[in-house]
Amino acid sequence: MALQFTTSYLEDSLAVFRYYKSLADRALAQVPDEHLFTTLDGEANSIAITVKHIAGNMRSRWTDFLTSDGEKPYRDRDSEFVDPPDTRADLIELWEDGWSRLFAALEPLTDEDLGRTITIRAEPHSVTQAINRQVAHYSYHVGQIVLLAKHFVGPDWKSLSVPRNQSAAFNQQVQSGARSQR
Repeated sequence: MALQFTTSYLEDSLAVFRYYKSLADRALAQVPDEHLFTTLDGEANSIAITVKHIAGNMRSRWTDFLTSDGEKPYRDRDSEFVDPPDTRADLIELWEDGWSRLFAALEPLTDEDLGRTITIRAEPHSVTQAINRQVAHYSYHVGQIVLLAKHFVGPDWKSLSVPRNQSAAFNQQVQSGARSQR
């Protein structure tokens, strides 16, 4: 993630959400279809189940974000952990719908909205608290998706950041680029 300097909490939050979506998108793209539905054991979630859960959470949290409780009456959280969509295409459609709701809810906000009170499970949160809560939640699950994807892809995995044993070369490249921009 190329850091864009900002003092805007909203701009930074949107950038962080986009970064984690990009990590998951790039991990998902590397996983063969059959492994989207594979679990490591009887208690583990598959990538598809994790995606379904995140999408369900996003649908609930970001629909009518400022005006209704973030835990919608129609949400059945327990059902998010069973019976994922049957195909990659259906899974990605669910995933994209969740993210589009998040961005549609956050992009129009202004700094004045940050102190507004919203509710999640009938508990009051400032908009800032609600955003922080979801950044933490989604980054946690994106980490799970990346870990599983890397496991299933194995030696063909293409790094999503600095490849292993290439930190020095990466740092040198970054420093050279910073000097050339001066």
